[in-house]
Amino acid sequence: MEISGKVLVIGETEEVGSNGFTKRLIVIETKEQYPQKIGIDFVKDKTSLLDSFTVGQDAKVSVNLRGNEYRGKYYVNLQGWRIENLDQDSAPEQPKNDSKEEEKDDLPF
Repeated sequence: MEISGKVLVIGETEEVGSNGFTKRLIVIETKEQYPQKIGIDFVKDKTSLLDSFTVGQDAKVSVNLRGNEYRGKYYVNLQGWRIENLDQDSAPEQPKNDSKEEEKDDLPF
């Protein structure tokens, strides 16, 4: 499942429990008629995927739906495993192939 929209919040990496489990929250606002603010958790080694993102960027997040039961109550959360930047202006520019630069190249082969 994928969720696309604008990044509203990128939380800090937090350690949960005493076993070293880490998680990090990101909130995406969808671009629908009625926008939704959706919290997605990235866990363990996936928390570092959020390092290159900033608030305000457009992103597409791939998520898995997770559910569990604890003492008769049921919980659901979205767990992110991939995130892509959708902003066109932040994509790396392709270098122009300039013939003048090729002439200055002094490689021996």
